[in-house]
Amino acid sequence: MRVKVVLACTECKQRNYQTNKNKKNDPDRLEMNKYCRFCRKHTVHKETK
Repeated sequence: MRVKVVLACTECKQRNYQTNKNKKNDPDRLEMNKYCRFCRKHTVHKETK
């Protein structure tokens, strides 16, 4: 049930991180506060397709 997901910065739209998630436990899209090296600060990163 675990699938690969890509996290993109909400400010600059760069795809920075790859992670896994369990679709059964997290059916909606992930949102995490991560460091963006392009913005050079911590921003919200959302799951993309």
